[in-house]
Amino acid sequence: MSEMMKTLVRTGKGTPTGDLLRRYWVPILLSSEIAQPDGPQIRVQILGEKLLAFRNSEGVAGLISEFCSHRGVSLYFGRNEDNGIRCSYHGLKFDVSGRCVDVPQAPQMCEKMSITGYPCIERAGIVWAYMGPKDKQPEPPGLEWANLPESHVFVSKRMQECNYLQAMEGGIDTSHVSFVHKFEVDNDPLHMGTKANDYIKKDGNVTFEIEKHGGGLTLFGKRNGEPDSNYWRVTQWIFPWYNLIPPFGDHALGGHMWIPIDDHHCWAWSVNFHPYKPLSETERADLGAGKGVHCPYEAGTNVPGGTWRPVANKDNDYLIDRQAQKERRSYSGVMGFAAQDASLQESMGPIQNHDLEKLLPSDRAIVMARRMLHEATTQLQEGHEPPALESQAQAVRAAGFLYPKDQKPQDWAKVHLTYGSDQPVYSI
Repeated sequence: MSEMMKTLVRTGKGTPTGDLLRRYWVPILLSSEIAQPDGPQIRVQILGEKLLAFRNSEGVAGLISEFCSHRGVSLYFGRNEDNGIRCSYHGLKFDVSGRCVDVPQAPQMCEKMSITGYPCIERAGIVWAYMGPKDKQPEPPGLEWANLPESHVFVSKRMQECNYLQAMEGGIDTSHVSFVHKFEVDNDPLHMGTKANDYIKKDGNVTFEIEKHGGGLTLFGKRNGEPDSNYWRVTQWIFPWYNLIPPFGDHALGGHMWIPIDDHHCWAWSVNFHPYKPLSETERADLGAGKGVHCPYEAGTNVPGGTWRPVANKDNDYLIDRQAQKERRSYSGVMGFAAQDASLQESMGPIQNHDLEKLLPSDRAIVMARRMLHEATTQLQEGHEPPALESQAQAVRAAGFLYPKDQKPQDWAKVHLTYGSDQPVYSI
């Protein structure tokens, strides 16, 4: 594996890419997982670090090291009370910042006994933490959906058993929609009955025009539309681990986040939202049932601190149905967008052997994203600030539209998808 790829897939503390990713607000867990003040604390692993999440007596979310500084005991077995976690072994107590506030045996030692703690904020039903240098904390996320009322947003997460990079690159690669998701779009309630389905299914030879901007990449995917027009799907990759999916018809917009748990597992966060109206009861019911980009879970795993493992997973071959494949009800035989993506991305192995891949012209966005990540990683090691730390750099939107064949979609996008613009949702 090339040195660049070796660098990008390693995200533990002290690694170059790990240092880069810690400079951004990191989605950690659902707010509902620590719903109650002084409720049960839960174990969390992010970027290879074993941590503990809890909500203190005042309702403030905290993320601290899992282990007590005294004898290394797990604070999972401690007591969440009176605005802190008290170790059950010898009574040391830590607040949401990791500061030690009580050492019963030696009160004068408090200052020296503090543990790692990361500042947290809550947006869109998610607890986010900043895990980088204290004096470099960036603005809160500028993603459109992260700044909407919770009634407008539905988020879920699932554990994916592979490196974050190959999972995220699946989100960047929109050409696969014409294949693995080809029949799913006709049956899923958030995609069915739209003109976009016709164009996606008829033309698998998507070609891309890609623009680099301060927040990442804008991908203009061109397919045949009507006789005088092309169908353009504008997908966004937002630094360092977000993507936005073009909507289908009058349905909610969508997106993903790909967050390393360790180098062999990641959290695949899925989002649906509408900028201007609450999601309907029917939409929420469908999303909660695992429709769209979401998924149903193995029994007992979708609980606070659980594994959130999909019911279709590698141990059961993702419930592949060869008859459905033969009957053109599923292109690969796997049912559901999330399971379809996971089955293919996990099939590469926990960390893809990039030396064996032979990329195609349609993979240019993946190559560009890798280079941008590696360039940012290298420059950070040299003392330069990473890109897209300003919230405005993340304020972009995806779209799908027909446009005359003799006109450039970039001209349309400059008017309709500019940062912070108050534009309608463009979809067909």
